[in-house]
Amino acid sequence: MVKLALWVPLEARPGKEAEVEQFLRDGLPLVEQEAGTTAWFALRLGPSRFGIFDAFPDEGARDAHLAGKVAAALMARAPELFVGAPPIQKLDVLAAKLP
Repeated sequence: MVKLALWVPLEARPGKEAEVEQFLRDGLPLVEQEAGTTAWFALRLGPSRFGIFDAFPDEGARDAHLAGKVAAALMARAPELFVGAPPIQKLDVLAAKLP
């Protein structure tokens, strides 16, 4: 059961939209290696707006994800790809349906 989540809204720099989309797609294999990440979604919200939503069973899993390869890559590439630093919002999951 998931209890915690992260929401990371992202705004691509002008002309970087395709690179952001590929960057997010390339993150999936890295997240698949994280046993504690129950759900992970890379989203396109509009022409230059993207987001990442992740869900976790506990704080340890969420912390491990934040210390993992995807988060490190996100922060390393943020100045190149995004308008401003990506805000990472910690959420509590009230209810969920997963397969």
